Amino acid sequence: MSGAYYHRARAPSACRGTAARGRYAILFDDPDLDTERDHVKSFSALLLAAALALGTLSCQKQAAPSQYSQKIVILGFDGMDPELTERWMAEGQLPHLTRLAAQGGFYRLETSHSPESPTSWASFATGSNAGKHNIFDFLVRDPKTYMPDLGIVTKEPPEFLFNYLPIKRPVITSIRGGTSFWVTAGQHGVRSSLLTVPITFPPEDVENGELLAGLPLPDIRGTIGTFYYFATDLSRYEEGNTEMGGILKRLVMDRGVAKTELVGPPNPVVKAQQRAILARGPSLSDADKAALAELTAREDIRLPITIHWNRPERKATIEIDGKSLSLAEGEWSKWVTLEFRVNFLVRLHGMVQLFLIRADKELQLYVSPVNWRPDNPPVPMSSPASFSSQINDRLGFFRTLGWAEATWPLNEDRLGEKAFMDDLYRAFDDRAQVILHRLDAKQWDLLVGVTESTDRVQHMMWRFIDKTHPMYNEADAAKYGDSILRVYRRVDQFVGEVLEHLPAGTPVIVMSDHGFHSFRYAVNLNTWLVNEGFLAIKGQRTEVKGMNEMFLGSGQFWENVDWPRTKAYAMGLGQVFINLKGREGDGAVDPAQYTAVVDDLAARLTGLTDPRNGARIISNVYKRDQIYTGPFLKNAPDLQVGMVDGYRVSWQTTLGGSPPGDIVYPNMRKWSGDHCGFDYRTIPGLLISNRKLAAQDPRIIDLGPSVLKYFGVPIPKEMDGKPLF
Repeated sequence: MSGAYYHRARAPSACRGTAARGRYAILFDDPDLDTERDHVKSFSALLLAAALALGTLSCQKQAAPSQYSQKIVILGFDGMDPELTERWMAEGQLPHLTRLAAQGGFYRLETSHSPESPTSWASFATGSNAGKHNIFDFLVRDPKTYMPDLGIVTKEPPEFLFNYLPIKRPVITSIRGGTSFWVTAGQHGVRSSLLTVPITFPPEDVENGELLAGLPLPDIRGTIGTFYYFATDLSRYEEGNTEMGGILKRLVMDRGVAKTELVGPPNPVVKAQQRAILARGPSLSDADKAALAELTAREDIRLPITIHWNRPERKATIEIDGKSLSLAEGEWSKWVTLEFRVNFLVRLHGMVQLFLIRADKELQLYVSPVNWRPDNPPVPMSSPASFSSQINDRLGFFRTLGWAEATWPLNEDRLGEKAFMDDLYRAFDDRAQVILHRLDAKQWDLLVGVTESTDRVQHMMWRFIDKTHPMYNEADAAKYGDSILRVYRRVDQFVGEVLEHLPAGTPVIVMSDHGFHSFRYAVNLNTWLVNEGFLAIKGQRTEVKGMNEMFLGSGQFWENVDWPRTKAYAMGLGQVFINLKGREGDGAVDPAQYTAVVDDLAARLTGLTDPRNGARIISNVYKRDQIYTGPFLKNAPDLQVGMVDGYRVSWQTTLGGSPPGDIVYPNMRKWSGDHCGFDYRTIPGLLISNRKLAAQDPRIIDLGPSVLKYFGVPIPKEMDGKPLF
């Protein structure tokens, strides 16, 4: 029974909207992956699946006629900065945005605490602060174990009979609380189209609506984006996983031919066997240790790759999964479909794009993260479940990974600026074509479409517009200094295209979730906490941690922290937690001393300065009870640090590391612009509307209530935001 049968068999219930909101039972392991087929328990189930495959039953959702005459469109551009936008509008670079603003207005849009995309977009969706929706950061820590995890979903692993047949499906659940305004609107008959809005995976059922999920929809390995880099000039010491989630493989040529492999998803059957052994306790027998080592060696499903190098012509032929493709130096491939076999019954489907970086004196090959196939995803990535496949039928393959742009390989110096920008434009166009396609379908009253290329280009190319950045290079700035402007121009062009597709007078809102600052210097908050006596270390400092250690559950975090002597620790992007008794696994701070420790720590953090020049690093420290309210207050950080322009927490602080050395050091990574961990008051998003607003100081939490009022839908009392018109 093929994977396609599995999805068609599931599709009717998804089309009827019977799945719980934000929750899907699926057949994949603790990375955000599933196996893609259900276990057939009866002959009748097999017949049903075959009938569905033959098209005898259909789950095509029929759009109900609208009961509303009014329409509204919201276009979100992640991270689009109001200062840059205003400057380039004044220079005549963004004519469509200028025209839109002239009809209504240009506003700075107050962002969330903290100004991170997951938090901001969750606040946008629910119209509330993070205390009511539970998304405080990209990462969340388990207070009992202190372990970090991607802070947007939880996962329950599957079970297998005889290490072969799936008998219990794993479950992925969004931890986001609150109710999206489009769900409330749909309950009152508003037809909506939600397209790649962040924090919509797993997709929630939207009555009278359609939803194509965005971030944190993962790659086939369950990560935010594992890329692959194969090269003849890699040393043996460079092979392996990079800090930011890449896999590097050294190519050894034998008469112009190299054999290697692509590391795919962890095998859920093997992972289940590993868990069974580890559940026996910390003291394993020699036999158990040997079995665990053997399982670890075959933990991932791998696809063999053969590369034929035609050095004189600067070309290479790549054979993978029964397919052969030839690329010239500097050429990108089309989408290549891949199949990963868990066993005879269970298979996973994905797709990649390849880029031949070099083929002259050395051969260098880049392979994108394995995206889910929109026509055959391992778990529904849309609501109804058939929606992503319907889009694929009309448009062909499109990028499905939530983090769609190649920031990680550029940051690891495995991809160049030109290749990054070429890839980024394709990512933008993929999102744009989906939005235009659904716009023309006219099956909506409310359409919300988001693209994030504006955010990614600023993360990576800010160094070219900031001459004070340690990574500024005049020669490279001459080549790539207009990269951000060119993406803003593409945004403006797209806005113009959208306006052409709409009847005159349709309300259109262009918005961003936050702005941007320069990231010139990294700050090791945990190192500072060690020096100040808040974080206690025994033995050597913690080693450098990588993203794969967190995503794939193989890392040993905090192994050298002396918790009984630790008062506070930092994790995530500017979050500080008190090691509180009764909450943390090895809490050391008595609840009676909580306020005193928080006050002392906040005062000292506010006084933190750059030892090189005495410059202030932190503009504000926000205490939990001052900024958050709601049922999820207990999950909030005790302190949220707001840094000034130029300073951001280090990557190792994000993962809970406390490396020895300087507290402040130059950021020598290409990831040179950011918004995370900055003072939210200094980094607003923007709002441009062809309709004037009643308020001159709009907030991101106000947009949901504004839409509900526009359609005459009662605004839930749980919302913190207020209508803007």
